[in-house]
Amino acid sequence: MNRRGFLTAGLETAALTGALVTAAPAAEEATSGNPGPSVEAPIDPELPIIDAHHHVYDYPARGGRPAARYLLPELLADIAAGGHHITQTVCVETMAMYRASGPPALRSLGETEFMNGIAAMSASGNFGPCRVAAGIVSNVDLRLGDAAKPVLDAHLAAAGGRLKGVRNSGAWDAYPVMGIALDPARAEWLLGSSFRKGVAALTAHDLVFETWVFHTQLPQVTDLAAAMPDTRIVLGHLGTPIGVGPYADHPERTFADWKRNVIELSKRPNVYVKLGGLGMAFVSPALTARRPQAGSAEIAEHWRPLVEVCIEHFGAERCMFESNFPPDSATCAYGTLWNVFKRIAAGGSAAEKAALFSGTAARVYRLAEV
Repeated sequence: MNRRGFLTAGLETAALTGALVTAAPAAEEATSGNPGPSVEAPIDPELPIIDAHHHVYDYPARGGRPAARYLLPELLADIAAGGHHITQTVCVETMAMYRASGPPALRSLGETEFMNGIAAMSASGNFGPCRVAAGIVSNVDLRLGDAAKPVLDAHLAAAGGRLKGVRNSGAWDAYPVMGIALDPARAEWLLGSSFRKGVAALTAHDLVFETWVFHTQLPQVTDLAAAMPDTRIVLGHLGTPIGVGPYADHPERTFADWKRNVIELSKRPNVYVKLGGLGMAFVSPALTARRPQAGSAEIAEHWRPLVEVCIEHFGAERCMFESNFPPDSATCAYGTLWNVFKRIAAGGSAAEKAALFSGTAARVYRLAEV
């Protein structure tokens, strides 16, 4: 069994049609791992890195789907094999380990408890110096509006001081980007009045709001940021430019649309962007199909235009690199991925590199030094 064995994306759709009550992997997990990654020597191996975005989960085989596991040992094995200086990580929800019973709004507490358990294991020092899940980004259904307040309180209590934010992913497109039709209710999720009341509750708790949308939805993030200037907003995966279906037929148009929307979003000073998530099959299908996997130099040339647009317009102080592992293992190994980012950032100053690889994440998620 492939330890990364991703489950089908349809489960996320089922979860989002209700009150996020189904324990299921997020749609970004629905990409087949690319076996046999090559091992590259790390570039600038002493540069401190905070991995701003990864997942952990352990799904049993069910309904014809294979089991899928990515826990502390798997992540630490990837880190060790890569040879980069990963000091801390931010662990992001993926609808894993939800409680099987109880009030639907509170079932996602199971995942916060699960991630905090991983963090506690790492904090013991028994598994090496990297502090995994030093920051936790959980899932609370912000469509609850004002009723999200007690749910947030429960997550804060369960996280033992590690809860830094909440992610609600609204990625939707009329084309079945991930092989399934997503719930059309997600099309304008970020614009809902109840949802924004939930975001206000999040802001009152001094927590980050994090979201993942496709490039076609970026104006919604801009609208949200303008309406809620006191909310720290983190955009995941650069606002995912779709690379399949009708978008693959006109890549220049897709890039132009994405770039225009990203530049407009960058004008909102309360928005930060994660640089990563480009290794999934619906973003980089040619790279994920490669056998053997491409090396960091080739991947860097594919991704450089996207990353450089973000750094140019947001500034390094509002950008942070993320592994998005294990989903991005579809394109390359963990160590290779960080080489990709180091190649792209090679022309930056020492201060810019420090921000991109650790400083911005530490500041946005308020992580203590280790």
